[in-house]
Amino acid sequence: MALIVVGAVAFVVAGRRLRDPRVAVLFARTLAVVVLLFNVPLLVYRQLPAQWDVGESLPLHLCDLAWAVAALALWTRQPLACALVYYWGLTLTPQALITPAFDAPDFPHVDFIEFWGQHLLVIWTAAYLTWGVGVRPSWRGYRFAAVVTLGWGAAVLAFNSWAGTNYGFVSRKPDNPSLLDLMGGWPWYLGVAAVAGLAAWALLTWPWTRRSASRIPC
Repeated sequence: MALIVVGAVAFVVAGRRLRDPRVAVLFARTLAVVVLLFNVPLLVYRQLPAQWDVGESLPLHLCDLAWAVAALALWTRQPLACALVYYWGLTLTPQALITPAFDAPDFPHVDFIEFWGQHLLVIWTAAYLTWGVGVRPSWRGYRFAAVVTLGWGAAVLAFNSWAGTNYGFVSRKPDNPSLLDLMGGWPWYLGVAAVAGLAAWALLTWPWTRRSASRIPC
């Protein structure tokens, strides 16, 4: 939890102090490369025959998509990519860290390093782009994130039904305690989570749209 705060603050400060546009672009793209260099080898590792598990190896969890989008947003500052990082990185990704699966292997196991490293990089990216660089969310970005997230949920639910998996925890709740425990049984918790999530995202969008400061819109 301390790493979330310390890392986010550090990246925000770095983003605000990089006044030269060329240096700022170089810094962001270097961070994008770091995100890829951390996650891509682990993704390849999961596909090896000794590690393969249809229920775990495929990059179908939302956080698997989040790190790829984070790298894209850092490299291009594409507004819609930044929007996804903002909403996913500041709501869904922290939830995974607040209620992690404590039955997972401890440090220095690769599972431990992958889980914490992957999630922290997405949160730091969201903080850096939003408060460090000044890329702000908009209602257009909100709508895009809502459509993409709901579309992902429907696609993963269909895949889970076919493969007998539980990517995204859309087919059943995780074994460890989480906010989903407060939202009823399946499939009701899916609807409750969708409504609560969209409402929270709207609240995270509204303050930025009320400001008149000249910023890069998401």
